Amino acid sequence: MAELYAEGKKATEETAEEAIQRLEAKKNYIPSSYVVRREYAYAVLDKYRAYIEDRSDGTQ
Repeated sequence: MAELYAEGKKATEETAEEAIQRLEAKKNYIPSSYVVRREYAYAVLDKYRAYIEDRSDGTQ
């Protein structure tokens, strides 16, 4: 999350997919099922939105 935030990435579906690709590159297992991957992307996006909100509140 910190890397995406430092790069100024917005909380979008594209950013969620990029986060998943980065996790896969680091050998994190993410199922290839479209439905599961979509749900995973939603969860990543939700966490990233919360991360951004925390940073904009001045906390780190």
